[in-house]
Amino acid sequence: MAAEAPARSWRGLVGVLAAQAVAWTGTRLSAIALPWFVLTTTGSAAQTGVVVFVEMTPYVLIQVLSGPLIDRVGPRRISITGDLVSMGVVSLIPLLHAADLLSFGLLLPLVAVVGAFRGPADASKGVFIPAMTRAARVPLERGTGLTGTIERLASTVGPAVGGVVVAVVGGAYALVITAVLFGLGAAIIAMTTPPSEAPADGEAGESYLSRLRSGAEFLRKERLLRSIAGMVAVTNLLDAAWASVLLPVWARNGGHSPAVIGFVVGVMSAFAALSSLGSAAIAHRLPRRPVYLIGFLIAGAPRFVVLALGAPVWVIAVVYAVSGLGSGFLNPIIGAIQFERVPPEMYGRVRTLVVAVAWSGMPFGGLVGGGLIALAGLSPALLLCGAVYLVTTTLPGLQKEWADMDRERRRPVSQP
Repeated sequence: MAAEAPARSWRGLVGVLAAQAVAWTGTRLSAIALPWFVLTTTGSAAQTGVVVFVEMTPYVLIQVLSGPLIDRVGPRRISITGDLVSMGVVSLIPLLHAADLLSFGLLLPLVAVVGAFRGPADASKGVFIPAMTRAARVPLERGTGLTGTIERLASTVGPAVGGVVVAVVGGAYALVITAVLFGLGAAIIAMTTPPSEAPADGEAGESYLSRLRSGAEFLRKERLLRSIAGMVAVTNLLDAAWASVLLPVWARNGGHSPAVIGFVVGVMSAFAALSSLGSAAIAHRLPRRPVYLIGFLIAGAPRFVVLALGAPVWVIAVVYAVSGLGSGFLNPIIGAIQFERVPPEMYGRVRTLVVAVAWSGMPFGGLVGGGLIALAGLSPALLLCGAVYLVTTTLPGLQKEWADMDRERRRPVSQP
């Protein structure tokens, strides 16, 4: 007699999505609050870029090193620990600032610690998705599409709230909300996800370095994943330059408040959330490669060009809305491809490597943005970044391994 299938459960998927929502909202809020705080207190675009570099470098490096640990002890512990430590350290920044004890030299190690714990925490939440979509009996693209929707919604709420809060109380004190959201994310994961299962006997005896090497070897042989990660590494660098330096400097030079930054970023994220929701509904029926390339075409270069041309805010908002529609399908496709091509027992180590490669340029985004402004001025820096974005997102689509995007698409369960 066949074993009875387990009952459908949405608890884990809803919990992970909720935890991602609050943690990402906190991260997006701090992405406005922290650079604006540094820019207004130091007046230096270069120092703002240094802070972003110091936070993002450990974010990327520790993600790589945490992959084998996630596979060994499970994503639940790593996610909860990372969120709690991030909450504690972020809350120190406004406290020290209020006591007039926060120097630039002290701020750097604090943001480095935050980056070191945010990386593993964020990666761990993503590792939950395949198991949670199986439990909910939905296609994998729907799970990654909902994750993309949540990320985009967080990118809408975070900047919008951040712009207003920063304008009212200042960048340092806006980080209090970030700390609270990190703590809430830890509580949600603790309450909604089951304890991690013990690894199989063979996996349990495998050393940390062996796990790390096996993940790297797997990624080396996976040409499609490697190509996607390399392309996204460049675009993420440019996105980091845009968000952390180019956009704030554009706002300051144009006499705009942080609320305007929150508005234009929020518009883009809101429309990205709509297209991510559409991705959750129909992405499993669409050809991936053309959707992916067209999405990058309209989501990338236009954002830089419209700022360089000095367009009015309402025109920028329209361009950013269209860009958001294009970007909403990107991460769900990337996530589904990763989970389809990687064995479940290697999710942690391979996913963190892919993310680390994709994020490897981000620590340098602020430095590149600040350096280009110092060398050539804001408008030339924006135009150059837009041109590089266009070339980077067009050429890889001609590689033959990209045809593998639509081959052997596996769904964990049949459609409900």
